[in-house]
Amino acid sequence: MIRYDLALIGFGGVNRALAELIAERGDGLAAELGFALRVVAITDLRAGSLVRTEGAGIDLAPLLATAPGELDFSGLDGGSPEPRNEWVIRDVPADIVAEATFTNPVDGEPALSHVRWALEAGKSVCTTNKGPVALAGRALKRLAAERGAAFEFEGAVLSGTPVLRTAERMFDGLRISGVEGIMNGTSNYILGRLEAGLGLADAVREAQLLGYAEADPTADIEGHDVRLKVMIMANEVLGADLRQEDVSCEGITAIGARDIEEAAAAGLRWKLVGSAVRRPDGTVAARVAPAALPADHPLAGISGATNAVAFHTDLLGTVTVSGPGAGRTETAYALLSDIIAIHRRHLTGAETAPVRRTREETVRG
Repeated sequence: MIRYDLALIGFGGVNRALAELIAERGDGLAAELGFALRVVAITDLRAGSLVRTEGAGIDLAPLLATAPGELDFSGLDGGSPEPRNEWVIRDVPADIVAEATFTNPVDGEPALSHVRWALEAGKSVCTTNKGPVALAGRALKRLAAERGAAFEFEGAVLSGTPVLRTAERMFDGLRISGVEGIMNGTSNYILGRLEAGLGLADAVREAQLLGYAEADPTADIEGHDVRLKVMIMANEVLGADLRQEDVSCEGITAIGARDIEEAAAAGLRWKLVGSAVRRPDGTVAARVAPAALPADHPLAGISGATNAVAFHTDLLGTVTVSGPGAGRTETAYALLSDIIAIHRRHLTGAETAPVRRTREETVRG
């Protein structure tokens, strides 16, 4: 059986959830999917780095039994108090690097360098990080092709809900003229609470208590998070090459109680909508802005922390894909779906980084 060795960069919620899937369902996944997964390296800003490339690799159970804030790799065999990201990514023998560090919307670092180092070393990458994909996706895909590696990033838009892969694999023969979506569950939840009569500050505080909003909610309520996702959708689905300055961005902070009341009286609902539309000349226009939507709009009924993307097509009209846009397990599934995509590329003979075989496959094959 084929085995893929993984290096996990970042061991917060998402990669930790991926490790849980591997630890709890590894044998079942191997039987179902036809490949095994072994974690050989983990780096984390607080815990340091841990590398074990022999035998079964890293024993995940004791790590998962330790609270995230108490994890310290320095006292473990193969451990170091320093993350050593570059060394782990470039030099530790692994087939796939799973990058799940924080998103930097300004320059994409350090995740951009993490992805580039891996691809330069001929290693495939799966990431949930919007920064590298939005800011340098085209260059990174070109680098991956040059080095015979794969670059997968399904979770960068709607976490585990496969909007990118849906457009890529299910819309053959269709012409997509535009996309629009509710791509930030935090802002959508907050707008729902404004409809219920809460003020913005109270709605944000409630979202923080529920774990939807970060301590600094700026990226969510000002639309910066959605802008990166719109760039990814426009570039990947519509073939654009947008930069941040190409996407106008307005958040929800200016929506007041009177706006909510007037919209409700008219049968409308406020949503923070990210959109990209192909113009008649072939160029793409994109924006992020709140919009009061009528009840029959495909995005009007999307409530709570749920996300949705509507694809406007020539033959099917509007096709809407909806699902969770956040959550550690859901986002970890996106990484798993990326690994499955890398495996399928390997099976079909597409150029990807060399993979390791288990002893059984080596003997038989």
